[in-house]
Amino acid sequence: MQPGVTLIPSYNLCLLGFGNVNRALARLLDDRDVELRVRGITWRVTGIASRRLGWIANPEGIEGKVLRNECLTAEDFPPEWRASANVRQWLAAAHADVLFEATSLNVDNGQPAVEHLRAALEYGAHAITANKGPVVHAYRELRDLAASRGKRFLFESTVLDGIPIFSLFAENLPVIHLEGFRGILNSTTNVILGGMEEGLSFEAALRRAQEIGVAETDARHDIEGWDAAVKVSALAVVLMGETLRPADVERKGIGELTGDEVRAARAAGTPYKLVCSVRRTEREVVAKVAPERVPLSDPLAWVAGTSSIVYFETDIFPGLCITEVNPGLYATAYGMLADFIRAVERPKN
Repeated sequence: MQPGVTLIPSYNLCLLGFGNVNRALARLLDDRDVELRVRGITWRVTGIASRRLGWIANPEGIEGKVLRNECLTAEDFPPEWRASANVRQWLAAAHADVLFEATSLNVDNGQPAVEHLRAALEYGAHAITANKGPVVHAYRELRDLAASRGKRFLFESTVLDGIPIFSLFAENLPVIHLEGFRGILNSTTNVILGGMEEGLSFEAALRRAQEIGVAETDARHDIEGWDAAVKVSALAVVLMGETLRPADVERKGIGELTGDEVRAARAAGTPYKLVCSVRRTEREVVAKVAPERVPLSDPLAWVAGTSSIVYFETDIFPGLCITEVNPGLYATAYGMLADFIRAVERPKN
């Protein structure tokens, strides 16, 4: 190497789960490649894995097919790229530097995502996830494991897509005391309630949410309040230092609300919202997810569509409000990209 020449580090990226989030992340990485190089970061995708594809790895890079978002099958890759039988073999075969984990949520125990992230950290890779399960079920374990290996465990995309909530408190609000929060954290129920206010049946409003891509085919986790409860748990565990499992959250979904009730509440100026809240008392932490009638004087009443809001109460700032307005597909992927930059970017002198 010539004197005065500094090599830009290149990172091998592994995408576990190849649905909407990691597909969008791949496109976003390509779109922001010039900006990443300016920040001293180059990359290549060396592994992708999903139930359909199996474990695909090549340390020389496979981003060509990934970035073109072709309808891939396992047979699209050479046999030697398909030799891994599990996540640990796959990470090693891909020479992984960073794992992006975006598999399905397991409310009960966070598996197998917890094991995926543990394997990445033990191998020596940064672990980044959009999956809420590992945060609520294994946050402290994975945080401490990452620290012991000189790596990062990051999860900004788990609540409010890519809005920097966790990093806001960790990096910009040191030693502040969070006393509680309340907000609207589930887009599906917000879209359904909005549709019912317009005169749609519950079923038609749910179909609308599914058609625009915010609700899964099986939307029970959203409708029954589990998705919101997991997000409440994640915020309480990380930002308040509590041990709060989703099952500990008092939970009621929107399934029992009728169209007449929803429309009457809107006409009265107190629309229904699925409200999430946590407050710390002298003896305990009280957590709740339930439909509430919210007065129009409350900022939560004006959050519509796929928008979200969270209102924090701290000892220094009595009210700190963050609102996300109708995020697109790239919002969650951007949170993972930002976590990647936080994990690998060298401190400025």
